[in-house]
Amino acid sequence: MLPQVSAADLHEFLRAHADQAPWVLDVREPWELARARLERPGTTVINIPMQSLPQRAAELPSTQPILVLCHHGMRSMQCVAWLQRHGHQHVYNIAGGIDAYARLVDSSVPLY
Repeated sequence: MLPQVSAADLHEFLRAHADQAPWVLDVREPWELARARLERPGTTVINIPMQSLPQRAAELPSTQPILVLCHHGMRSMQCVAWLQRHGHQHVYNIAGGIDAYARLVDSSVPLY
């Protein structure tokens, strides 16, 4: 089973790991990002669409936790598995994706 963080627990996870400066890797396409974004002051959010991840993985930190986000949690789960296979030890899927985050945590984030 791949490590996951629920959308409802995301803020607590980020707060608990603040000393390690977790990153949020958003693997959605640019058009999706234009519709709904996860924004949290003090948190590095980087957009690398899933298909670009193999070419751009070097942009990610190797020692900091990485939380991976997509629309519903399926693409991000695949990216977590890929990152683990390529040496990243502290990667987590944001279960339910931006959709769950919008529904459970921040209703100002648009649904699509």
